[in-house]
Amino acid sequence: MSRIRRIVRKLVLAAGVLLVLGGVGVWAAWWVPLPSRLSAPASVVMEYRDGTPAHVFLAPDERWRIPTTAERVDPAYLRALLALEDKRFFVHPGVDPLAVLRAAARNVTRGRRVSGASTLTMQLVRVLEPRPRTFTSKLIESFRAMQLELRLTKQEVLAAYLQFVPYGRNVEGVEAASLAYFGHTAAHLSPAEISTLLAVPQNPNRRFPAPENAARLKAARDGVALRLLENDALPRGPEGATVSPDTVMAEVRATSVPESLTPFPREAPHVAVWLRTQHPELARLRTTLDAGAQRMVERLMRDAAGGLASHGIHNGTAVVVEREHAEVLALVGNFDFFDLEHGGQIAGFATPRSPGSALKPLLYAMGIDMGLVGPEQLVADVPTTYGGYAPRNFDGRFQGLVRLEYALSQSLNMPFVRLLERVGVERFLGALRSAGVNSLETEPGHYGLSAAVGGIELTPLELAGVYVALAGDGRAPTLRLLQDERATGEPVEVVSPGAAWLTRKALSLRDRPDFPERRRLTGLPPQVHWKTGTSFGHRDAWAAGSGPRHTAVVWLGNFDHSPSVHLVGADAAGPLLFDILEGVGPRGKAVPDEEVAPPDDLMPVEVCAYSGHLPTDACTQRKTVLARRSAVPTAKCPYHQKVEVDVATGLAVGPTCRAGRKTEERVFLTWPATIRRWLEEQHRRLPEPPSAAPGCEPGGARAAPTIVSPSDGQVAMLIPGVPAEEQEMPLEAEASHERALTWFVDGALLGTARADERVWWTPSVGAHEILVTDDRGLTAKRTLVVRERQ
Repeated sequence: MSRIRRIVRKLVLAAGVLLVLGGVGVWAAWWVPLPSRLSAPASVVMEYRDGTPAHVFLAPDERWRIPTTAERVDPAYLRALLALEDKRFFVHPGVDPLAVLRAAARNVTRGRRVSGASTLTMQLVRVLEPRPRTFTSKLIESFRAMQLELRLTKQEVLAAYLQFVPYGRNVEGVEAASLAYFGHTAAHLSPAEISTLLAVPQNPNRRFPAPENAARLKAARDGVALRLLENDALPRGPEGATVSPDTVMAEVRATSVPESLTPFPREAPHVAVWLRTQHPELARLRTTLDAGAQRMVERLMRDAAGGLASHGIHNGTAVVVEREHAEVLALVGNFDFFDLEHGGQIAGFATPRSPGSALKPLLYAMGIDMGLVGPEQLVADVPTTYGGYAPRNFDGRFQGLVRLEYALSQSLNMPFVRLLERVGVERFLGALRSAGVNSLETEPGHYGLSAAVGGIELTPLELAGVYVALAGDGRAPTLRLLQDERATGEPVEVVSPGAAWLTRKALSLRDRPDFPERRRLTGLPPQVHWKTGTSFGHRDAWAAGSGPRHTAVVWLGNFDHSPSVHLVGADAAGPLLFDILEGVGPRGKAVPDEEVAPPDDLMPVEVCAYSGHLPTDACTQRKTVLARRSAVPTAKCPYHQKVEVDVATGLAVGPTCRAGRKTEERVFLTWPATIRRWLEEQHRRLPEPPSAAPGCEPGGARAAPTIVSPSDGQVAMLIPGVPAEEQEMPLEAEASHERALTWFVDGALLGTARADERVWWTPSVGAHEILVTDDRGLTAKRTLVVRERQ
């Protein structure tokens, strides 16, 4: 009896203390800080777009503890939890007086402590601040529980409990336990799983999934399930079903209990680590990644890694974007996250590298938008030197005059260096920044004409943004990797819809050097347009392109910048690009490219069939092409020339010497002096229009010569220690073939030569005026600055 009196005395004392706490507790609850562990950082979780965890990090305190809310947990579990642990959770103030009285009565009648009357809030306090199981601890826990109830909402208290409830060892919270025990989230739980998650926290150390705990865990789980069924608190099949309690109980008993932990998801590690660094404030990273697409692209990259490694290629990355919503569906940062020898943990998709020729399509579209060029126009692919910069093609050869569309499909360098000179480097860089490229240097003049062929660096993610714009209406949206991210504004128009359409048409040509050999047999996915790129010195291989719905980018190389002769975009990256686009692309027959209507900003324009320029009356063969309505190139065909000739001699005559001769008009092809010079150096000559008859001056417009070299604004650098005579510079001009050109430097005569010949000049430090005049007195001049390299 003395023991019963002691128990009653303690309960009465507890009731008295509770009354006192009621008076001073409210004030103290706001003055005393909440348990510090309540704000402990949780495990960061990266999720796929469907909400399934892709990657879970350990919390800073080395525990698996995933933040969750009641909305993310199966409602059946919540009902069972409250029925088992705290029926009046939503009405009591942290301490349940009815539960205290009930526990007192049971303890008195049994003569021992069989019930502690702990609420969920009190259990949460015990987890946050473990104390010895004493009467004093119970009082402190009661105060802390009421403090939590005053300072937090019921939903916040419940969320904290769901996050911190112990499940043995370093596993805390319902979400972490569900992943570790069953391999899935707590959003959908079976009766056996609900009972298991309720049984373990009652004695985590003895019921934690382990072979030695299996019998105890099964007995406890079955006991919990039986109690819940007695209180009609365990689901009995789908809603509206009439499954009997005995059937549910039999199913629970037949379900084995977990005897070990399922490893936490650790997929897409590069993306997870990178996002956690980019967004340290977020504990749940809800991405746009598609689990199926991510795993498929990872498998393709992993399968290719072995063969590439044997060729000295150890790093690779891939990006896949769904264009309609500008969402990143797959993102592979490297072949192997654990390949520390080759920088395996570097996130390649966010690492700037030289794109080689992969930016030529944007430059092509910009030239069309500015009315500088058209796809059918002839452009020169001949050697040209810009100061010390002398671009060359990948194979080291030049092709003379080619169509611009062909130059893009064949990835010729010189036509695009010339085009960038006309477009302007800063304008080109501005377009890249508008497309979301933020890796560029901001100092004016940092980049030169080599930017057209890879003389800048950008990341695969940024290049994907450029190609998303080209694949659509020319507008560049902000790519989304997190579902909570919102676009900062409307997509920026980088190029017009018409220019983008014409660029895609050029990139869809199949008869190209970068057409994958394997695909000549298997074929390409429908509606694919693509471009490959190889950086200088074989350090980067790229392939970027789009299918009907997706845009993809593949980069291969070595993060230590070591080269490999196998780092060629067409051979290394191209096949991977097509495999990826085929893997994510829509099934079934697609609309052929030629049946896709061009945008409204394009109109048919008649051009010279040979040159692609607006025709003159000398152009006898013409064709119709598409061009921008507001930016039709206005240059007339410079290649066809009507010449009045003496029928007898075949020489050209003019109005002043026509009398007494039988004459007729004939059409001749003429080529630029740059082409003629290049052919002369290869000991080849083109047919030329006839020379003027003695005493005759051919008719036609009197066009002044144009200086080609040095280029406008060029600054030449002299190499110290090398004699100036060994650093001669070529002077070149564009003029009619029959013209003789005389060159002056700073007013001093340098020499005379035909228009298709070079004149060489020995430079000296300073600013020099270079003037050229033809034999009719028409002149052109340019200022060249020469400096000594420091």
